[in-house]
Amino acid sequence: MTGFRRVFRDGVVGVAMLLLALLIIAKLDRDGERDFSGDLVAIDGDTLANGKGRARLEGIDAPELSQKCRRPDRRTWPCGVEAKHRLATFLASPGFVCTGRADDRYGRRLARCRSGETDVNALMVREGFAVSYGDYSAEEAAARRAGSGIWNGSFDRPEVWRRANSLDAGEMASADFGDLLFAFLRRLFGIN
Repeated sequence: MTGFRRVFRDGVVGVAMLLLALLIIAKLDRDGERDFSGDLVAIDGDTLANGKGRARLEGIDAPELSQKCRRPDRRTWPCGVEAKHRLATFLASPGFVCTGRADDRYGRRLARCRSGETDVNALMVREGFAVSYGDYSAEEAAARRAGSGIWNGSFDRPEVWRRANSLDAGEMASADFGDLLFAFLRRLFGIN
C-alpha cells in the first residue's frame, strides 16, 4: 500500500510539473505578441503606419499604389489605390486591432489584423484586393473562382510588378505627416 501511494504521489507531482511548464511556455509565447495600434493610417493595401512605426499584414501581398490592373474589357483600373481604400475602411470600424510578434527585414511589424471577429488579412484576399503570401490560399482560390477584385481581369502579382519596376517592398509608399495628422484628427473628433 505504501509503495502504491508513493508511485501515485510521484505521478501526480510529475503531471503537475508538466502542466506548470506548459502554462509557463504558453505565457511566454503570448508575451512575444504585441498590439500595433494607435492612430493608424493605410499606406497601401497591406501596410499600416502610426506615429511609432509600420506594420505589414502578414500572409498577404496587395498591389502597389501605382500598380494598375486590367478589366476584361482591357480598361485599366487603379487596383493598388483601391486596395489601400479597402484597407482604410477597416481602420474606421470599431474593434479594429492588429497583433504580431515578429518584424520583417524592413523593420515592419508582421501583423494579423481583426475587425471584431473578422480576419481582415483573409478578407482582403477573399475580396480580391490582395494575393495570398502563404497563409490564405483557400481565400485566394475563392476570390479567383468568383472573379473578385484583381481576379476580374488580368494583373501582375505584386512581387512580379515590383521586380519589373525595379522596386522592393521597403521602398514603397510612406506615410507622410499629413496622413498621420489626418488620422489623428479623425479619431479625435470621431469622424470615420
